[in-house]
Amino acid sequence: MSFIKEFKVFILRGNIIELAVAVIIGAAFGSIVSSLVEDIITPILLNPALNAAKVHEIASLSWNGIKYGNFLAALIKFILIAGVLFFLLKAMKSIIKKNQSDAPEHSSTDTLLIEIRDELKKMRG
Repeated sequence: MSFIKEFKVFILRGNIIELAVAVIIGAAFGSIVSSLVEDIITPILLNPALNAAKVHEIASLSWNGIKYGNFLAALIKFILIAGVLFFLLKAMKSIIKKNQSDAPEHSSTDTLLIEIRDELKKMRG
């Protein structure tokens, strides 16, 4: 197989495309969280603390030459992203669990046939 054909097969595999979509959505989500931190949370929650410290921007926070303001902003962004992902995954698990519980139960005959099928699969391979 030629290099171009191999590359085409590699690129067109579903998981590569799904990964690309995930990266793009992740970048967009990151910009939303950045805006949330910089445009909403900082003015509401951090500006009073920054004013008390006589600092105009979180990036200019420093102590003995150590600039920890950017680190604090990155930490806030991380905590927000982790929290949102936690709640999204929790909601998804709840929905999946609910859908699985709505599935009809197998009859005893179906359960027995499934067990026999599984045992035959084990014996073959």
